[in-house]
Amino acid sequence: MASTASAEHVAATPALRRLYVIRFAFAAAWAVLLMVSGSGLTLGAQLLLVLYPAFDVAAAVVDARSARTAGPVRGLYANIAVSSLAAVGIAVAGTSGVADVLRVWGAWAVLSGLVQLLVGVARRPMGGQWAMIASGGISVLAGAAFFQSASQDDPSLTALAGYATLGGIFFLVSAFRLSRSTSMPSR
Repeated sequence: MASTASAEHVAATPALRRLYVIRFAFAAAWAVLLMVSGSGLTLGAQLLLVLYPAFDVAAAVVDARSARTAGPVRGLYANIAVSSLAAVGIAVAGTSGVADVLRVWGAWAVLSGLVQLLVGVARRPMGGQWAMIASGGISVLAGAAFFQSASQDDPSLTALAGYATLGGIFFLVSAFRLSRSTSMPSR
């Protein structure tokens, strides 16, 4: 039975590796665009803020489809629900101000970070998941910091760019680690 699970993990690894690289590229581009848009809630910034959790939903759907036989699909479904609610919540909060956006983003970062951590732990047999586990834990801490920063006199969205960049880097590290952990000698 263990060899069957290993074969399923190896089969799912290329799709997961590609998804992780795409998530890195998206996060990096998103962070740059958010920094360019400034720290205010312009229409462009609001669209970017909603786009990030919406992209997370799409990525989780792709991940769940490729992981049906080799992974923790329930956790991915939980992430789809949490990120969908976050996209709607951020859209609504964007009409109220930066502080409300940071509160919703913070709550989302905590919940999605917990899910990411649990999915990473469940995927440990695949290899390359320590970065996902660390990223999930850091997301929980960052979410709490975003929530707290919402109560400052002049809250800013710029820290979200750093959050996205760091998350993207963790996805890239995991992609490379997956490559190394599934390298098999040629026959």
